[in-house]
Amino acid sequence: MATSLAGFARRKFATVANLQPSLLDSVITAHGGLSRWSRIRKLSCTWNFHGLLLDLKGFPGWRQPTITIDTKGQPNAIITGLHGDPTNKWVFGANHVSIANAAGQVLKERRNPRDSFRTHVRYPPTPWDELDLLYFVGYAMYNYLVTPFIFATEGFATRELEPYREQERGETWRVLEVTYSDGWPMHTKVQRFYFGESDFLLRRLDYYADVVHSSAAHFCFDLKSYGGIVVPTYRRVVRRVEGENGRPLLSATSSFGLQYAKVTVEDELDKVEEMGRFVEVQTNVAAENAARTP
Repeated sequence: MATSLAGFARRKFATVANLQPSLLDSVITAHGGLSRWSRIRKLSCTWNFHGLLLDLKGFPGWRQPTITIDTKGQPNAIITGLHGDPTNKWVFGANHVSIANAAGQVLKERRNPRDSFRTHVRYPPTPWDELDLLYFVGYAMYNYLVTPFIFATEGFATRELEPYREQERGETWRVLEVTYSDGWPMHTKVQRFYFGESDFLLRRLDYYADVVHSSAAHFCFDLKSYGGIVVPTYRRVVRRVEGENGRPLLSATSSFGLQYAKVTVEDELDKVEEMGRFVEVQTNVAAENAARTP
């Protein structure tokens, strides 16, 4: 069973004099810290996204949905504007997804939605229905919004790997391997996250997306602070050569492009809505622009 985010506070940070904090400790601090995160009740994000994968799965073109998550419970999301009638409410849960109209009438629903992907194949690509789309977008966006704080949750395991030299940007990145809690909805059980060597901000994540049978490199740009929480506001996902250390196919068409338009942070006592404050990230601009190219 998936672990509740309420368990994240059980993790202790290194406080003994001269003891270096772990990579996870430094990463969480750089993205806002557990103290700030613990006071957040809800996050909402309106974002633009498109990509080749959507085209192949039968949902072509750009779309601008809004997602709202509750950070205190099990993985969950309410999405509007994802597809079709903009007044419909698309409800994501790890073990149940549904689409309801404005009056609250359930139009479609599915229990154990991940099971429906078992018969899908990569070539020729199996088309998705609306509930497949909901499950994929729901778990993906939920995880993007609660990263890296979920990594300190009971049931998750992390370990630092050897540093990675990013040739395109001329940077060295610290690498954190994350093993997700049993039952947690995610791309795959074990993923790699890359962070700046000195600022500890998220640069990239690598994973094998189980439900689409493909390896991906997921680049993160334009980090901003919303109500004290730092998030990437532009993401580009490209295919990766198969294998543990597969090379990103930067010249290929983007599998996904995501750009956050608005993020709302709702505390337990108040609500903070911001356009976002940019967080400085030292990088090679020319190389970054190349990585961004769709």
